[in-house]
Amino acid sequence: MKTVKLAREQGLPVTQASDIKESTIELTADVVVVGSGAGGAVIAYEMAAAGKSVIILEAGPYVPSKDFTEKFPDMLEWLYEDQGAQLNSTGDLGILQGRCVGGSTVVNGAVTFRTPDVILEKWNSEYGLTALTKEALTPYFDRVEKNLSVHENQPHEIAKHSQILNRGAKALGYSHKPLKRNTKNCGLTGHCLSGCASDRKQSSLVTYLPWAISHGAKLFADTRAMTIDHVDGKAVGVTAETRDPATGKKIADVIVRANTVVSSAGAVQSPLLFLRSKLGNSSGQVGKNFACHPSTLMLAEFDEEVHAWRGAALGSYVDEFEHPDKGGFILEGGGSGPVEIAMAGEPGTGKDYVSFMSNAKNMCSMVTLFHDHNVGHIYYDGDKKVIDYDISDEDFPTMQRVIKEAAKVFLAAGAKRVLLPTIKKTEVRSLEELDQQIDLLENEPHTMRMISYHPQGTMRMGPDKSKSVVDGQGQSHDIRGLYVADASLFPTSVIVNPQITVYALSTYIADKMLEAMA
Repeated sequence: MKTVKLAREQGLPVTQASDIKESTIELTADVVVVGSGAGGAVIAYEMAAAGKSVIILEAGPYVPSKDFTEKFPDMLEWLYEDQGAQLNSTGDLGILQGRCVGGSTVVNGAVTFRTPDVILEKWNSEYGLTALTKEALTPYFDRVEKNLSVHENQPHEIAKHSQILNRGAKALGYSHKPLKRNTKNCGLTGHCLSGCASDRKQSSLVTYLPWAISHGAKLFADTRAMTIDHVDGKAVGVTAETRDPATGKKIADVIVRANTVVSSAGAVQSPLLFLRSKLGNSSGQVGKNFACHPSTLMLAEFDEEVHAWRGAALGSYVDEFEHPDKGGFILEGGGSGPVEIAMAGEPGTGKDYVSFMSNAKNMCSMVTLFHDHNVGHIYYDGDKKVIDYDISDEDFPTMQRVIKEAAKVFLAAGAKRVLLPTIKKTEVRSLEELDQQIDLLENEPHTMRMISYHPQGTMRMGPDKSKSVVDGQGQSHDIRGLYVADASLFPTSVIVNPQITVYALSTYIADKMLEAMA
């Protein structure tokens, strides 16, 4: 592979709104890729490395690593979709996605899981994806994990918050393991969600995108794909707009002509792009089947000092309940900064706030994830984006159970009190109190404090044209030369952090695209 030296002070050669002087730009390429996260970066690199001309369109800004401030509130506004305020239609679930060059890989916690075997088996037996076996995908996982420097956390990467999780799990006899992460010589600063200022996290910003550019790919930031263009059932390109990221003013129309179009805009924006384009929806499934691993941030107070913001953001996890037959959820030892602790603890103002935050060093945090069902729907109401998703009655008992188990781990580890992630401020100090409080909860709006980092499933893949949007190789059932490569492809949620599934599946799709082009 051609080597390119990219000085941190120079960054990537990206065309931004500030670089454009014309009102209309017309471009031609073999492949145009919408989105620069895990899926789009992989497609761009694999196509460019094979000698194809590639143009990447990213709606978000280009923010080089040297500009990451490690101040979470500031980075939410700069690097995230809707300035970090993307919500479901009910308004009780925040859905966090990166909106910048590199996408969510820039702002995730660097956790890497291969798709669980039970999920691949389900996709095979229930959704007809018979080619996506563990054996078939293993070489792709091997490939991307090597490229991304994936490794199992070593003892020095297990921060105090995860040591406490391990202690509680061991006391309960629960299986627990170190997490794997795509980092190289991690700086252990705990600022993963704000972007990695030292380039230790191997996001696509410092891996696949520079590699794609080294092979000739062209990257345009601040440029949102508006429609996919097509003629006689064949994709012919993308019409986009470049806008000033500060003012929102349109700078230029960008017209890209290409024989192959790939949507890698994510599980929210990919279906919206198809809907704006009024194509690829003969099944009626575009935007349907949304899932997102609803998560809660659990807090507990200990006599010992924890400093949950120190060390690797995510160290170890409890896998005792990972299999759907045992619950379909995991608990991750996740760090939190003072801002997150204040938000989750909601200590009030004045003396209450000062008292709570003075003791923040003794607070330990944990992240919960569970395998939700695909009950959501992404669509437009006029020109307004709608994420119609609420915890289903089928999933709510799992939500209750995952909170119980997380609290049990904290209590077994010696917590003085556990703050429950409920809208009504609630704390428990014993298992008896825990059962009483959790059993009282009802599946009503604004009951829980929830967040999602893992939107999935809105462009379901499968062989049946009436039940899926794309086929088993990622190509639209309706439009030739139009592909999807992101987490929207997943037939179901995957229980665990999805980034490596996206990287591997997109690499698989890239190989199939090249076979079709040969």
